[in-house]
Amino acid sequence: QVQLVESGGGLVQAGGSLRLSCAASGRTDSIYIMGWFRQAPGKEREFVATITWRGGVGYYAESVQGRFTVSRDNAENTAALQMNSLKPEDTAVYYCVARRTIVGRYDYWGQGTQVTVSS
Repeated sequence: QVQLVESGGGLVQAGGSLRLSCAASGRTDSIYIMGWFRQAPGKEREFVATITWRGGVGYYAESVQGRFTVSRDNAENTAALQMNSLKPEDTAVYYCVARRTIVGRYDYWGQGTQVTVSS
């Protein structure tokens, strides 16, 4: 089992920045990929970004490409999402996720952290 705990959410004005962190514990050696999803009020949960645990290769949703940067620290068992040039439409609950396989469903989810961007 892997436990994920997010931190770093909050309220920011449009154009501002926030950094989310995700601390992983438990069987972290089983993680193949970590990343972030988000869910805005009244909308479906959507993919934001992921990063491979060993290679550090990042993948991004088109809506955040160029504004968000995903990273990981294997030694600290953490992942982070640096969010710049935030827009009101980025407002959502952000979830840290992890998966043990190259493809397939995400096995582990954090409890979520709220990000609110005011216009």
